[in-house]
Amino acid sequence: MQATLLIVDDERSTREGLRSALEEEFDVYTAAGTAEAMQILKTEPIQILLTDLRLGGESGMDLLDAALSLPEPPVAVMMTAYGSVDTAVEAMRRGAWHFVTKPLNLDEVEMLLKRALRSRNLEAENQQLTQQVRKTHKLDKLIGKSPEIRRVSELIQQVAPTRATVLIEGESGTGKEVVAGLLHHLSGRPAAKMVTVHCAALSPQLLESELFGHEKGAFTGAAQRRIGRFEQADGGTIFLDEIGEIDAATQIKLLRVLSERTLERVGSNNPIKVDVRVIAATNKNLRDLVDRGQFREDLFFRLNVVKVEMPPLRARREDIVLLAGAFLQEFAKENDRPVKPLTDAAMERLVTYSWPGNVRELRTAIEHGVVMSNDPVIDLRHLPQFLDSRPAIDAPPPLPHKNALDAPREFNLHALETNAIRAALATSGGNRTRAADLLGVSRRTLQRKLRELGL
Repeated sequence: MQATLLIVDDERSTREGLRSALEEEFDVYTAAGTAEAMQILKTEPIQILLTDLRLGGESGMDLLDAALSLPEPPVAVMMTAYGSVDTAVEAMRRGAWHFVTKPLNLDEVEMLLKRALRSRNLEAENQQLTQQVRKTHKLDKLIGKSPEIRRVSELIQQVAPTRATVLIEGESGTGKEVVAGLLHHLSGRPAAKMVTVHCAALSPQLLESELFGHEKGAFTGAAQRRIGRFEQADGGTIFLDEIGEIDAATQIKLLRVLSERTLERVGSNNPIKVDVRVIAATNKNLRDLVDRGQFREDLFFRLNVVKVEMPPLRARREDIVLLAGAFLQEFAKENDRPVKPLTDAAMERLVTYSWPGNVRELRTAIEHGVVMSNDPVIDLRHLPQFLDSRPAIDAPPPLPHKNALDAPREFNLHALETNAIRAALATSGGNRTRAADLLGVSRRTLQRKLRELGL
């Protein structure tokens, strides 16, 4: 497919001469003035603009400014019979890629336009690469390599660029707010236009006013008009955390906003249009709340367009090592301390603990260890005491002692292998491929060992 070129010159002979010379290399459009040129630029995917500096009584500089302000601007080259340095500098200062002087050398013009096109394509490739890098960097906030977290990551990438309402369900501390942030930042909506509302922290009256705003005098204490969070988020995203806690009256108003993209402030009957992407989160099962009559079914359907289910940390134990490493780096930097490794005993405790508070609880435990350790390592005694009180229900057998000479006599080679394999299988949730990776052997070797040991 040929690149598209728009030639703008008030002299017909110049326009047609350039068309004739360049139409084998480019898909050529022509215009005699600014208005005609802008009409073409707004309706056709023009990649290169070649315009004269003087267009009868109009200025090519004005056309340059207008063209470069378009959402997808062309790369611009100026033509002038007044090839002074000042003219060239001014054109390029205002965004022109280059300029040529009249009388034109057609071969030079063609070469210059091809260079301009290559420059435009390279810039587009760089922008795409930058977006991909930023996207990857942002997704790095979702730490983990488990199948569970990979599914969440893939779903985020699929859904983020759309307008679809998203419901995030999961236990407290699983990272629902992180996912909401990623959905917004990968959506293309303005980064600063994400508004968070913690629904459980507000009374029904305050929540309604917080979400939709109120007029002066709408209720006792309403001394002045207040813009609600939905209006503040116009053009961006609103994140409704703990959506399962909102009262029945607020549910009705929220349903209207989702259905009609329209709201009314408390104390007003004037509808206000809003363009807001809604992301909701809850640590409850909304379907169960609907079945118990505690949540409107029609609102549930509006919220549950796409559901992201956040797995508890106990369901993705293989991610604990990665998470712990990231938190060690974070809190060492925050507290101006060196990054210290966890001992085997400390890491085993982290892997086998049940984590009722999920990732948030793990983060707290690592911060405690970083702060409390004055040794070169972080050991069990440096971790918070709550880790001793609640072991995992499905905790694997203890890992074999690091030094077999210090181990009890019954810890022979058979016992060591058996315990190590059982621990790896428990840590990997029974996945033999991941268990083999943890043991540092091939899957075939692991299968052979399982047969030999009768496991």
